[in-house]
Order: sequence, then structure tokens, then C-alpha cells
Amino acid sequence: MNIAVRYCSKTKFGNTMRIAEAMADALGVKAVSIMDEPKLPEKVDVLFLGGAPYANIMAPELREYAESLTSDMVDKVVLFTTSNWSRRTVLALKKILRERNIEVEDEFFYAHMLNIENNINPAKEFALRKKKEISVNI
Repeated sequence: MNIAVRYCSKTKFGNTMRIAEAMADALGVKAVSIMDEPKLPEKVDVLFLGGAPYANIMAPELREYAESLTSDMVDKVVLFTTSNWSRRTVLALKKILRERNIEVEDEFFYAHMLNIENNINPAKEFALRKKKEISVNI
């Protein structure tokens, strides 16, 4: 199974980056910022994709990235987000991706921005559990 982890993190704290890196570490892949790689270089079976809301809206870069994905490049997406309280980014991403006929897991990972350190291991566990669940269904 080909798995990729991509994220959009724009703050100096790098909360989303830290969660992405934890997931990638557990999955044995590298977490890559969408700013560094604006397009997937190859087809993936499962894409873990995350970002946080900025002023309660999705980062334009993350929206553009999601809108550039196609169902022939990604079989399934698992979402994650970090924020103070809003899960709007995940809801917006689900809508965009599903409109593009990309399968999106209903369950997503949420980490409160003030509690990132305590969410590192749960992020790893979530990623491994999702990988296992998805591999059974492929």
C-alpha cells in the first residue's frame, strides 16, 4: 500500500506539522508540506492530509491543493486538523474531495492547538489504526 502524508502549516508553532510528522513516523513515510510539494509526484492509495483553520477559514493553499487532487491520483484520504476549537477545515476538505469523487474517511483526527504534545502518541495510534482498517478493505 502506497501511503503519503501531506500538510499545510503556516504558524511558527508548527502544530499541524508536528501531528503530520508523528503520523508519518508511525506509518514509515515522510511528512511533506504542501508548500514544498504542491502536487503529488505519484499515485497514492491513502493520503493523510491535514491543515488548520486560519481566522476560522481554510488556508487558500490547502484549498488549492485539495482542488488539484484527482481520483486517479488518490484512492482514499484520511484527514487531520489542529486548532483551538474549529473543525471547519476538515468539513470543507471532505466536501471538496468528495465532489472530486475521492473517497474520504468519515473519521478524522483532531488535536487541540494548546495540547499538541499530548496528541503525538494518539496521532501515531490513529494513523496506524486507519492504515490497518483501510488495508483490510482494499
